[in-house]
Amino acid sequence: MNKILNLIGRKKELLSDDIKNNESELSLIVSNSTFLVMGGAGSIGQAVTKEIFKRNPKKLHVVDISENNMVELVRDIRSSFGYIDGEFATFALDIGSLEYDAFIKNDGQYDYVLNLSALKHVRSEKDPFTLMRMIETNIFNTDKTLQQSIENGSKKYFCVSTDKAANPVNMMGASKRIMEMFVNRKSIDIKVSMARFANVAFSDGSLLHGFNQRIEKNQPIVAPNDIKRYFVTPQESGELCLMSCIFGENRDIFFPKLSEDLDLISFADIAVKYLANKGYEPFLCKTEDEARELSKTLPTEGKYPCLFTKSDTTGEKDFEEFFTDSETLDMGSFKNLGIIKNNIKYDEELLNNFENIITHYKENLSWTKEQIVREFFTLIPDFEHRETGKYLDGKM
Repeated sequence: MNKILNLIGRKKELLSDDIKNNESELSLIVSNSTFLVMGGAGSIGQAVTKEIFKRNPKKLHVVDISENNMVELVRDIRSSFGYIDGEFATFALDIGSLEYDAFIKNDGQYDYVLNLSALKHVRSEKDPFTLMRMIETNIFNTDKTLQQSIENGSKKYFCVSTDKAANPVNMMGASKRIMEMFVNRKSIDIKVSMARFANVAFSDGSLLHGFNQRIEKNQPIVAPNDIKRYFVTPQESGELCLMSCIFGENRDIFFPKLSEDLDLISFADIAVKYLANKGYEPFLCKTEDEARELSKTLPTEGKYPCLFTKSDTTGEKDFEEFFTDSETLDMGSFKNLGIIKNNIKYDEELLNNFENIITHYKENLSWTKEQIVREFFTLIPDFEHRETGKYLDGKM
């Protein structure tokens, strides 16, 4: 934990005081409850699963489409925490599949259902087909599993949103904003809560995680030097989700408060700290070709080729925000956690039309990105989508 904190420019764990102040109640509730974690083998999912596991739940089932990541999760838990008195089991299932529906029909009895599954990359909006999968995963799988939780009498449903859902500029953030609308609609029949939080440092697939891969493969480090982001550690992401799940009131969205404990830092600055930790001095290159060529020789001299550039790709937001001016906030219940307080507010006709149109596209196996963007604008009229024609897949 301390190593990651140092790399993201922080000295203190963000939620340690809130966890300590609420540990007795948190542990009591978890130890007397049953849990289902969907998307539990991703970086945030694993962190949440560990937070639940170490508090000895009566039952903990974990579902994820990634069989390999699930194996690592089990090995990690057994090596770190050992065993619990209750039932712990993992299932390599696609939440959108018939097999998952059969799994829920066979059991489905959980006090708390946590949905951590998502397509989280801005790069996933580059083509209409991956974009449709994003809609299916982030919106409709959430709506489906919410309905299953209602039918099975679950106490609470939790799912992860994103800071990018506040005044979204990309399709990923907008998909999560629309997800929040669908969750709000179901909140009439089940207690729900969510979380918006910053980038999870070194999470699977992230740029920081990519630093590890580049070093391992002796390839250059590339990062934008004009984008600053807030970062939380994997453990903090798990703690935030569990706090929202257990203590959130209906329709609450938890987020980390901005303070001296949570500072903005650029990807390039983290890269410099990361390389220093590895014993390298960054060598700034001017082109991709130069960086690729120097990666063959410079590391043996204690230097590492870096390409730090301005960002010009679609969907990049200039700044991060966890809430909008129109949202009602509770900033007093926790030391380092804020809460967005939501009333029941949704447009039934708009949500139904969106669902019907997307279903029509899927049934006909034909749609364009422009058609999907148009439907997003219908639900989010002030959606500030920025299409530059450039995507991260076009860069190193």
